[in-house]
Amino acid sequence: MTDSFDRTIDYVRIAVTDRCNLRCFYCMPAEGILYEPKAHLLSYEEITRLLSVLGVLGFQKVRFTGGEPFLRKDFMQLLENTAGLEDYKSIHITSNGTLLQRHIPKLKELGISKINLSIDSLDKERFHKITRRDDFEKVMQTFHILIDNGFKIKLNAVIMKGINKQDIIPLAELAKDYPVDVRFIEEMPFNGGYKENVELYSARDIYSDLKAYYPNLIKLQSKHGDTASLLSVPGYKGNIGVIAAFSRTFCNTCNRLRISANGEIKSCLYDDGVFNIRDYMRSGVTDLELADKFREIIRLKPKDGFEAEKMRKDQKEAMKSMSSIGG
Repeated sequence: MTDSFDRTIDYVRIAVTDRCNLRCFYCMPAEGILYEPKAHLLSYEEITRLLSVLGVLGFQKVRFTGGEPFLRKDFMQLLENTAGLEDYKSIHITSNGTLLQRHIPKLKELGISKINLSIDSLDKERFHKITRRDDFEKVMQTFHILIDNGFKIKLNAVIMKGINKQDIIPLAELAKDYPVDVRFIEEMPFNGGYKENVELYSARDIYSDLKAYYPNLIKLQSKHGDTASLLSVPGYKGNIGVIAAFSRTFCNTCNRLRISANGEIKSCLYDDGVFNIRDYMRSGVTDLELADKFREIIRLKPKDGFEAEKMRKDQKEAMKSMSSIGG
């Protein structure tokens, strides 16, 4: 599938829940958000059906997100269903790492080896301040067990001015001894309303800090659909990445759709939802009609995040929790 800008769209991100057991202040308020009732969530059968239709359209990669996906009951059953679909050779999960450990043997059995772990600080006190939870040691233990079991790990860290800028180099140094991608993400406005005007520590600022510490930093060639500008330090086992999530410099290679836990399709992270596929499915449409609807949505995908933002019906949606969007 290609959109009107000749971009190949072959990657879908599906939030299986809007619930999370952490309360990262850049993502949601301390008291949490108003969660969707269970009946409003896409069922596992509905998600599997969507993936089957998208597979016929040429989708090859799926990422399950949340909230925290391992909070949803029987999430492993959905992963097993997905592994049984022949079209998806690349199944990924984004998790905070707090509930993942006991599922590692089953993930290995299913051949699911690509995990993104969210961790914004290697300082226990700062981790607690950011997440409002005391789970640092559990997350780091998960990280090491995944590494020991041969998983391909990407670490995601949102960098916030005045909060965790000092964590950039300690996190980057994990790439020295471990074969991981350590990725630094610009803060976005989907912050649960903790501050209305985000004073960004930009991707350029992050890169400047990295370049100052690693003068021999090498920029790597990007691959299809990469959001991160990947960097390498000679002799390091892993790589370092910078994701310009707010600057939106990677839109020309975007290859994805997002589907929220309640079935809202986002053809761009910065739109406010273009279509509810849950309601459409529940109206009794056929798989062919579902496929035609996806073709239409992909054809209308905006050029970039700035265009999508201009088209928003409700500008206040910019304050919506990232937990309900799926990242």
